[in-house]
Amino acid sequence: MWIILHICLLLLSQYISAVLTSSSGSCQIWRRFKLNGMYQGGDLIIGGLFEVQYLKTFPVLSFRTEPELPQCENFYMTSFQQAQTMVFAINEINNNPNLLPNIMLGYQIYDNCLRLGVALRAATALVSGKEESLSHLNCTGPPPVIGIIGDPGSTHSIAISRVFGLFRVPMVSYYATCSCLSDREKYPSFFRTIPSDAFQVRAMMQILRHFRWTWVGLLYSDDDYGKHAAQSLHQEMQLVGGCVAFSEILPTDNNPKEIQRIMSVIQDSTGMVVVVFSTSSYFLPLVDEMLLKNVTGRQWIASEAWATSPVLLAPRLMPVLGGTLGIAIRRGEIQGLSDFLLRLRPDNDPENSMVRIFWESMFGCKIKNEGNAGEKLCTGQEDLSSTNTAYTDVSELRASYNVYKAVYALAHALHDLMQCEEGRGPFSENTCADITNLQPWQVIQDRMFLQPPRSVCSESCPPGTRRARRKGLPVCCFDCLPCADGEISNTTDSTECTVCPDEFWSNPEKVLCVPKEVEYLSYEEPLGISLTTASLIGTSFCAFVIVIFTHHRNTPIVRANNSELSFLLLLSLKLCFLCVLLFIGRPQLWTCQLRHAVFGISFVLCVSSILVKTMVVIAVFKSSRPEGKSAMKWFGAAQQRGTVLVLTVLQVVICAVWLSNASPTPHRNSQYIRSKIVYECAIGSVVGFAVLLGYIGLLAAVSFMLAFLARNLPDSFNEAKFITFSMLIFCAVWITFVPAYVSSPGKYAVAVEIFAILASSFGLLVAIFAPKCYIIILHPERNTKKAIMGRGTQS
Repeated sequence: MWIILHICLLLLSQYISAVLTSSSGSCQIWRRFKLNGMYQGGDLIIGGLFEVQYLKTFPVLSFRTEPELPQCENFYMTSFQQAQTMVFAINEINNNPNLLPNIMLGYQIYDNCLRLGVALRAATALVSGKEESLSHLNCTGPPPVIGIIGDPGSTHSIAISRVFGLFRVPMVSYYATCSCLSDREKYPSFFRTIPSDAFQVRAMMQILRHFRWTWVGLLYSDDDYGKHAAQSLHQEMQLVGGCVAFSEILPTDNNPKEIQRIMSVIQDSTGMVVVVFSTSSYFLPLVDEMLLKNVTGRQWIASEAWATSPVLLAPRLMPVLGGTLGIAIRRGEIQGLSDFLLRLRPDNDPENSMVRIFWESMFGCKIKNEGNAGEKLCTGQEDLSSTNTAYTDVSELRASYNVYKAVYALAHALHDLMQCEEGRGPFSENTCADITNLQPWQVIQDRMFLQPPRSVCSESCPPGTRRARRKGLPVCCFDCLPCADGEISNTTDSTECTVCPDEFWSNPEKVLCVPKEVEYLSYEEPLGISLTTASLIGTSFCAFVIVIFTHHRNTPIVRANNSELSFLLLLSLKLCFLCVLLFIGRPQLWTCQLRHAVFGISFVLCVSSILVKTMVVIAVFKSSRPEGKSAMKWFGAAQQRGTVLVLTVLQVVICAVWLSNASPTPHRNSQYIRSKIVYECAIGSVVGFAVLLGYIGLLAAVSFMLAFLARNLPDSFNEAKFITFSMLIFCAVWITFVPAYVSSPGKYAVAVEIFAILASSFGLLVAIFAPKCYIIILHPERNTKKAIMGRGTQS
């Protein structure tokens, strides 16, 4: 949307800001856009935007040369009828002495070619006016247009309203139905004479509930109209327990591959009821493809954008679209419109180029002969009554009737401003608007747009109209169109949807409920096998080190810093490696309860052993000094065992309280992936799990701090250095574990926890015991008391 706003401001700057100011104080517009339109002068001008022609492609933008002006083609007779209805309404008002007396309304109508870029150019041209230059910079008098009828497209209306809403230029659309446009804060100057899509979706849901169709497909155009309507239908379907079989976006560029893909989706789906939110121009290529491939038997639900389209009502399309149910705009009648349409005649005025193009398209001739031999010349007197097109058909006035009401809505707003009494006006200090210098924002300020009318419409109101309400929303009315000729498919399998139970999912054919796949970290899958292998390797390494230390238990390297603590540390590391096996496999109650308890106790036993070993290193070096000879006396073997025991018992108490109050249990989780059940262990209490990890982290932090302080103590083999490195690895692993664990879904959270256990265990095993094993096995000559204490002797 910001991109659209940027384009709007860029175009606006080209027209309003890009002026040349001469020394005489005059300003001049650089250039004008080449737009097809119709014009009639008047005291007040009403602008109009209509989709009369279609622009297939924009000129190539090389950004090196000035781009070519776009050329529109494919004339739409229905849209031109809507534009002529605006002209008819303005002429009718000008001839009515009871409505806007002594005021002559004019019009400036442009064709937007069904393209946003052209629509923005046309809207900018409307507000900039027809004056080529101004004699002074203080512009006075009424603005170029007092209001705009249109744009019919929701996306176009959003883009234009975002810019012109800043200047409070009123826009009254006759066909933009996006519910988003009802936001008065974003679009304060936008109004419409057609209900929003929110009401249309409710009407469609009434049809679906009536026929008990709960299994439907959805097609929608790639614009704001289609996307918002599709979103509303999805929400309504969920509320009533229905299902959307498929949801596809119709391409705006008529991409053949994409159209064939969508057709295959429709053909393969069991959903036989299809709702379509799109204009006929986007939907027609898909219908043609389905007709070519003989894909029939679908029950179509048509939105108002194509329900009454003459193009899609062609007899050749009945094999595909026969039986369609549609939501249509409320139909109305306009007296005198038919005769007015037939009286139209072309002229040579370049400002009425739209009429010339219409005449040439209607009769297959040229108004001006450009020198091409054999071209048929138009006389201008051809008989429109002899034609049979959507232009002359006034039996189904729907969008045209909305145009008619939109013109009258603006006219009544202007009429109310004329009837204002000084001292009772709607503006500051109860003043009234100056009709000779009327501004667009004053039209919006009028009571017509601010409050419901207190009296009925005057006789000049068109039948079926009323003044707009505060929010700019019209009365919600739709016509439900009867079925076209054709057979409606209405079998139980194709139109009804049964919601599967929680632990079931629909099969690929969408006809049966099958059990959901149960997912957990198993021993059979590659990830489980890899983690199990790593666990067993770590356990084997621990056993190997125990064998080495047992065989060399009387050597100085093993006996240094209490060999009993070394064996206890190896035993705890072995338990850390083995506890991984409790995390793999189908979760059961006993494995869920044991996995975190064994993990927590094993790691506390491990870290407390390292903590005590660090304290022993410090105590030994203190006892070597005269003032600290009694240090080892108060921290002997018994005290060391007691410290490890007390620290471990505290973790046992934490686990016991956790398991007794909120024990982890197996849990079937279907929130991660709707088609699968993730079988996991719910931790029961987040607080319990956090305290367990926090206690381990506290011991690790204290061990790291003490080892770091003791790393420079004199010794040729200072174990504090290796403890410092091992605890650095340990802390780094578990600090990164927390965010990775929280963000990992299902079985991958278990894998992350196992990886943290294995990584920290291998880090401790290698950092502490690898240097000792290296000396014991490869350099036994250094495994002496003299060699160990050598550096201290030298110092």
